[in-house]
Amino acid sequence: MKFATKTIHAGQKPDPSTGAIMPPIYQTSTYVQAAPGDHKGYEYSRTQNPTRDALQANLAALENGKHGLCFASGLAAIDAIIKLLKPGDEVISSNDLYGGSYRIFTKIFEPLGIKFHFVDMEKVDNIESFINKNTKMVWVETPTNPMMNIVDLKAIGHLAKKHDLLFTVDNTFATPYLQQPLNFGADIVMHSATKYLGGHSDVIMGAVVVNDNELADKLAFIQNSCGAVPGPQDVFLVLRGIKTLAVRMDRHCHNGTIVAEFLKQHEAVEKVYWPGFHDHPNHAAARAQMKDFGGMISFSLKDNRQEKAFEVLKKFKFFALAESLGGVESLAGHPATMTHAAIPKDQREKVGVTDSLIRLSVGIEDAEDLVDDLAQALS
Repeated sequence: MKFATKTIHAGQKPDPSTGAIMPPIYQTSTYVQAAPGDHKGYEYSRTQNPTRDALQANLAALENGKHGLCFASGLAAIDAIIKLLKPGDEVISSNDLYGGSYRIFTKIFEPLGIKFHFVDMEKVDNIESFINKNTKMVWVETPTNPMMNIVDLKAIGHLAKKHDLLFTVDNTFATPYLQQPLNFGADIVMHSATKYLGGHSDVIMGAVVVNDNELADKLAFIQNSCGAVPGPQDVFLVLRGIKTLAVRMDRHCHNGTIVAEFLKQHEAVEKVYWPGFHDHPNHAAARAQMKDFGGMISFSLKDNRQEKAFEVLKKFKFFALAESLGGVESLAGHPATMTHAAIPKDQREKVGVTDSLIRLSVGIEDAEDLVDDLAQALS
């Protein structure tokens, strides 16, 4: 199956009892057994649920993986992945990443004895010097949040294999439509399915996809034992959202290109961060591993005061000031005080998350309206 066909058909068959074309919402906590151990494959919905099984199979197919697992949120998915490690293990991570990832790494897992190194991964050579006998995982975002840096997945895949490291990729920004990290050597792909996979700002969920059977068993054990699973209604919403993922992403990319080009020419804008520009530092890597460049854009203002950024954000009409991203509607955020507030000021400013930085999630509205909105807000 080609990708757009997978979004609609993978892991899903008409309900055998009624012919319903959408998988039913199995809103049940438990399942009746004919005798102890004599059941139809389901015992308790924390462990398995038919609606969740359908989504997990669909996600695995989209990422060209064998096994999909769903969690109550993206952070719950991250939590499960890091629980594969033990005290004394070390992780090499991007130095530009989602503030919630940084928070769970440093505030939850570092006190439990897992060490994290936050490294500029735009140059893969930077990573090798941090590898030692305790290193067990490389954690990558690409494009990164919020600076839209690109990490060369193929190069890191080779490095991780050379040193026998688990290679994990947060693929939330790109989605499996634009990029499939397992194809480049990743062992684990995770998503905040809240974002583009759900696509309608109405659900919170996380997802993990792997190929290795043993790794899948370990993650499934954590999923069941720790219990951070989504409910069937949320699963249904993400299944429904994924059916339009391909067409939505085409529109996000189309609008993103127009918005990025407009911002680059605007006199009030200092710099635009978007991997589609030919002068982006890792544009060649983006072209090699991505189908298109996405609808996530960050930009800084020439007037670098936080007050100026707030003034612009308050003037938007179509870009809603809100946390999150990846919905059909356009959103704008201020990373320094919103998504990345958990990162100390000196650390975030080193990677470019300044007080004037604004992050856009470009939606699927008419691009002309979005450009007009930006023009009036920046005027």
